[in-house]
Amino acid sequence: MGRQQQNTVQRHSVVFKRLILSLAMLLSACVTINIYFPAAAAEKAADKVIDEVWQLPASSTAPTPPATTQDPVSPSVQEIKP
Repeated sequence: MGRQQQNTVQRHSVVFKRLILSLAMLLSACVTINIYFPAAAAEKAADKVIDEVWQLPASSTAPTPPATTQDPVSPSVQEIKP
């Protein structure tokens, strides 16, 4: 093997080693962080939000359906007043 071929092989070997090292460093740098929320706490928080959204005024005990005089076949947009 000639001197020039030997230098080329050595250069390829160095490039290959650097490539392998770079890939190893890249793979080791990939980190995943998983955060798990307790299901009971999440459900309790969701129930609290739902209760706040659906909370009725203190003066009324039960919701009363709005009085409608519309034809049930033709839907229309109604304004709902609290």
